Amino acid sequence: METRRTNWSIWAGFLLSVVAAASYFLLFARFPTTRDVPWVNFLLFGLAAGLLGLGLRRAFVNHLVYRGKVAGPVLAVASIAIFGLFSFAIFVAAKRLPASQDTPHVGQKAPEFRLEDTAGRLVALSDLLSTPLFSGRVPKGVLLVFYRGYW
Repeated sequence: METRRTNWSIWAGFLLSVVAAASYFLLFARFPTTRDVPWVNFLLFGLAAGLLGLGLRRAFVNHLVYRGKVAGPVLAVASIAIFGLFSFAIFVAAKRLPASQDTPHVGQKAPEFRLEDTAGRLVALSDLLSTPLFSGRVPKGVLLVFYRGYW
């Protein structure tokens, strides 16, 4: 009697769904294009769903050749739960973060601070307000944009 083959698509799909969820928090949350709408993670979840579907089809249609009639549905349900928890964390729980109490409001004077510019030099707010720019004139103000984000 011939032994049945291991159904790798089921296991690869489950592993990819775990990677899709974890990679957002470990990598993609750092970049605005993937933090605000986690499209790369949704592509990974879609690929995981495709692999799981292929594995389940193999397990039930070619059950004499491939294994996975028990592990397949269990891993598929676990992957759906991972996707559901990920979606809840991104779209529901992240929106329920408390409002920041210490940020300046529109029109309010910002506190003095020093941050690195794009060249790595420290720049203070007072330096920006007192240093002439390209036209030789001292600026009347500085526009500060605060991104709250999800961190």
